[in-house]
Amino acid sequence: MKILIIDDDPGLRKSLGMLLADDGHTVAAEDRATGALARLTSDPFDLVLCDVRMPEMDGLEFLRQYRATGGSALVVMMSAYGGEDAAIAAMQEGAYDYIAKPFRADEVLLTLRKAEERERLRGRVAALEAEVARLHDVDVVAVSTAMRRVLDLATRVAPHPTTVLVTGESGTGKEVVARAIHRMSPRRDRAFVAVNCAAIPEHLLESELFGHARGAFTGAVSERRGLFEEADGGTLLLDEVGDLPAPLQVKLLRVLQEGALRRVGETRERKVDVRVLAATARDLAADVRTGRFREDLFYRLNVVRIHLTPLRERPEDIEHLAVRLLEQMKTRTGRRLTLGGGVLEVLRTRPWPGNVRELENAVERAVVLARGDVLDATAFALTDPGMADPSDAGAGEPGSLKDAVAQAERDAIERALAGANGNRAAAAQVLGVSLRTLYYKMRALGIA
Repeated sequence: MKILIIDDDPGLRKSLGMLLADDGHTVAAEDRATGALARLTSDPFDLVLCDVRMPEMDGLEFLRQYRATGGSALVVMMSAYGGEDAAIAAMQEGAYDYIAKPFRADEVLLTLRKAEERERLRGRVAALEAEVARLHDVDVVAVSTAMRRVLDLATRVAPHPTTVLVTGESGTGKEVVARAIHRMSPRRDRAFVAVNCAAIPEHLLESELFGHARGAFTGAVSERRGLFEEADGGTLLLDEVGDLPAPLQVKLLRVLQEGALRRVGETRERKVDVRVLAATARDLAADVRTGRFREDLFYRLNVVRIHLTPLRERPEDIEHLAVRLLEQMKTRTGRRLTLGGGVLEVLRTRPWPGNVRELENAVERAVVLARGDVLDATAFALTDPGMADPSDAGAGEPGSLKDAVAQAERDAIERALAGANGNRAAAAQVLGVSLRTLYYKMRALGIA
């Protein structure tokens, strides 16, 4: 430790300084408390050994003034007078410990050992508190061993600019993990931008990613920044990166290698500082073997791979996910909702082919259809044929409410797409839903 001795006895300053230096500490000394206060404002120390009785200013007054300045060094008081009462007075003023003079060398060194251990523990506690505070903002349920491994890997890779490939079935929470990596990274205060590479028509995707110059193509009436520039200094998530068209794979690889891009219709390069995360439900290694995905881009993206196992393989997470999703619905609806007895056990036994997204939808539909504030098995049975309610005899039969709703959604989506000449972004705007929602609805309803 770096230690400051304050004592008006030159002999003690010298002997104590030699003892501490021999023990491996860095030692300085002052003969007056006033000089020590001035020194401590510009030269921080880990520990101060201060005599109680000194001219001009005594040790207790020094301690009061030093604490008033916000000084963080541990202060150990020394005195040949006062005994126990002096020790108590020093502790009340904020001293770490008290040593009575004359003292033995081993007594002083033991006090320093305790101080060192205290500081190590305090530093460890501060680090753990910071870690807990950081993870508190991470919206990842990690009860199962598989998800704890995911969170551990995400935590370790977050501070670095490394490219991360997040894989897993649709609905497993790949974007949630990507957002968690961003929030745990030094870029947390900058933009997080997500783009679904499968949801944007190929002829618009290049402009969406890299931007375009005015007049670059029909309809480009002004210049536009792309998503890479929007995410400059922050993080860009390329969701469903496996669906990226081959020409754009080449351009993406160049941006990753050079840290620069060209807007559509421009010749000059623009530097960007973007941490790229990629997510896919596809087997990119298999796509590389078939030539569907570039091998060099795959290795560039697959620096660190985080794989999310399906929800059916981690049933321990289902209960906690359901409770968290219900809490979110309570906030949105303002209702006092609870899960009825046996519901969690029913949810744990479901296969959930749509993973977390399907569970989220099931909870939301149950909340909407519940007759009261208790979500029992009936509330979920109304929306899930696999949890069929015996009283719901019409479920699954032609002409049922479920079929009618699905047909109505299919008709509305097809009309919107036809009116937008197949432009999904425009159709989503007409329908009043996000592009992502439209994309998944189309897949669920089998709309090409």
